Amino acid sequence: MSGDMFLGAMLDLGLDLAKLEAELKKLPLEGYHLHARHLVRGGIQAVKFDVHVGSQHHGQAPDEGHEHDHEHDHDQAHGHEHGHHEEEGVHTHNHAHDHEHDHARDSARGFSDIEQLIRAGGLSEWVKGKAVSIFRRIGEAEAKVHGIPIDQVHFHEVGAIDSIVDIVGACVALEMLGKPEVRASEAVEGQGWVRCAHGRYPVPTAATLEILGARGIAITQCDEPGELITPTGAALLAEFSATFSPMRNLVAERIGYGAGSRENKTRPNVLRAILGKQMTERQPGDSGWDEDRVAVLESNLDDVSSEVLGHFMDEALRMGALDVFYVPITMKKSRPGVILSVLCAESEADRFSEMILYETSAFGLRRTVCERRKLKREVRHVKTPYGEADVKLGWLGDRLVHASPEFEVCKALANEAGVPVRVAMEAARLAAFSLFGPRFAEVGDSTSSHHL
Repeated sequence: MSGDMFLGAMLDLGLDLAKLEAELKKLPLEGYHLHARHLVRGGIQAVKFDVHVGSQHHGQAPDEGHEHDHEHDHDQAHGHEHGHHEEEGVHTHNHAHDHEHDHARDSARGFSDIEQLIRAGGLSEWVKGKAVSIFRRIGEAEAKVHGIPIDQVHFHEVGAIDSIVDIVGACVALEMLGKPEVRASEAVEGQGWVRCAHGRYPVPTAATLEILGARGIAITQCDEPGELITPTGAALLAEFSATFSPMRNLVAERIGYGAGSRENKTRPNVLRAILGKQMTERQPGDSGWDEDRVAVLESNLDDVSSEVLGHFMDEALRMGALDVFYVPITMKKSRPGVILSVLCAESEADRFSEMILYETSAFGLRRTVCERRKLKREVRHVKTPYGEADVKLGWLGDRLVHASPEFEVCKALANEAGVPVRVAMEAARLAAFSLFGPRFAEVGDSTSSHHL
């Protein structure tokens, strides 16, 4: 698992390289171009993704370019060395991000520099937030390893152009795929040693261990000699994956493979990505609802203004929270306060926890992971005496149990027709039940949203 292997797998799933490149051009970053080709690793055809930095790669045949070497992937801070050599006057690295680049320009970015670069681009707020969070995970790990504050960490390899593209590109790829829920298998690492500027260090590397440990991800070593999870790969897992377990009731719709550079000894050096749908386990007589897991974040506050709470609610919902609300309570010393609650995907819990601590007066919060039961939902158009309206339908198995008209649409219809809004809404609701209420055969046997 590494940044470039992840993007290779996304491209093999069907991600359009030209569209990915167009999105990445929104970053204020120049001097690179993307390259992807098919090759075979361990008998499996996979996509090898590379970021070529500098003009010397233009016009080269694919095999002439420098590839990522995941056996020595130290995209870490403080100038880890991996057999540096000079070639045609350009300083290059033999490591996972083995692309030629000008160190005077891009080798010593701090975390704040990278955050500013990402936020200055025209990418979506979701991509910006995710990319910054991934870099923060790596920065915090390096800061802990070296015993320094994060603002003193200088990203030499991770700060290079190719690694910024890898990390931001991974976020763009998931957004282009519709932000599927990400699940991962058990984190498996190899064995052996890698050589850094400070000497020989065992696999897994210190940064990888710190990143996975901070997220609570268990790691198991296998007998493969070499590094199987890079720090960037670990940060992607920590940021995106909701679970780490074997596949269960997953129907594969598309399968993609991202290639590494070397041939492994014990297994193909590819990252497999499966895009599919999760089938609910349902026996005859079961209720027929969909199921998923959500994180519930809560904090008791007695010193925050209503303006701040309102701003936080707007921002959290804009950033993708499933729900945000606060209710009044009485706190110690009979002080009036509120319980601020945020519901979000389990994989988003860290990001929204940080948002609560940063945007409000909270000194701490509670995190609970809950199983959720929900109706299958779809939006349909129906014809009413006042015009066409959108109605959200809620299915319990093969039974239509709710039909909720979209208020703004019905409001516009009511204003145009000169009738009360409730009349337009009731007409839309009745039309939905009339059209779809008997439609038992067309409702599937329960599939929910996409999973990766």
